Amino acid sequence: MSLKKEFQFKDRLIKGIATDGQFKVSVVKTTDVVQTAKENHNLSLLSTVLLGRALTAAMLLASELKGEERIKLRFEGSGPVGVIAAEANRVGEIRGYVQNPQAALDYSQPDTELGDGLGVGLLTVSKILYNEAEPRTSTIQLVKGDIIADVAHFLAQSEQVLSAIQLDVSLTDDGNVKEAGGLMIQRMPEAEEETMTHLQELISELPPIASFFEDGKYIDDIMELAAVPYSVKELDRQPVDFFCRCSPKRFKNALSMLGYEDLKEMEGESQEVVCNYCGDKMTIPREEIKKLVKSARAKLN
Repeated sequence: MSLKKEFQFKDRLIKGIATDGQFKVSVVKTTDVVQTAKENHNLSLLSTVLLGRALTAAMLLASELKGEERIKLRFEGSGPVGVIAAEANRVGEIRGYVQNPQAALDYSQPDTELGDGLGVGLLTVSKILYNEAEPRTSTIQLVKGDIIADVAHFLAQSEQVLSAIQLDVSLTDDGNVKEAGGLMIQRMPEAEEETMTHLQELISELPPIASFFEDGKYIDDIMELAAVPYSVKELDRQPVDFFCRCSPKRFKNALSMLGYEDLKEMEGESQEVVCNYCGDKMTIPREEIKKLVKSARAKLN
C-alpha cells in the first residue's frame, strides 16, 4: 500500500446524522489501535479479540462526549480472561488492558463460545464529564461476555437509548490483527420506531465490519451502507490512536498515595513501575522515593 493510500485508510472515526434527524451513526476503524494493544500486552488470540472489541466500543461511546471527557469500560467475569478494561476520550485517545493476557479457551469442548472467555460477571461503565466532581457510573450483568451483546444491553438498560452496534476484529493466520472496527446507530428522540427496527435488522444482516475494510471500503462507505435507504450527512471525523498519558510524574503521584510504612519498605532503592494500560515501564529514582518517604513521615506528625 502506498503512503498516500495508507494515510487515507488510517484509523479514524466518522460521525453522521440522518438528514431527516431520526438517528445518529458512528463508524470507527481501530486496526492499528488493536494491533498496538496486542503487541504492548503480548495478547493471546482470545484476549486480542475481546480487548479489541472493548477498545472499539469505548471509542464509539466516547464519540458522544465532549472535548477530553472520557469513558471507562470494565468487564469483570469468572472466565479465564478475568478483567478487561478499556478507556477512550472524545479526542480519539484509546487505551486498555486484559488481566490475563495469555488467556485461552478449550475449543475441543463442543459448547465453547467466545463469551466463555469472560463468563459470568459485570460490566461497569464510568463517564468522566466536565463540571462533575464524581464520575457517572452504571453497572449491569454481562449478557453473553462477547462484548457486543453486553454493550448493547448497557445502552438499552442504563442509557435507555434504542441502539444497534457491531464490533469486529479479524486476525491473520499468524495471529496479528488483520482489520478491526465498529459501527453504532442510535435513535434520536423524535424518530419513528419503524425506522430503528429497520436499521437494527439491516445491521444484523451486514457482513462483519472487518470484511468491509478487507474489501477496500472505508468508514464513509460503511456509514452509507448501514443507513440504507436513508441519507446521512457527516458531522465530524477524527483520527483515533492507542495512546496513554502515563508519565513518571503520574506514577510518582500514585506512589505518594501509599502509606508511610509501605513507602519506607521501598526506601534505598529505585522502583520500576509498569502501566497496566500501555505496558510501559518507568523507573522512579531512589532519591524520589526518599522524598516521598520524608513527605509521608511529615504527615504523621
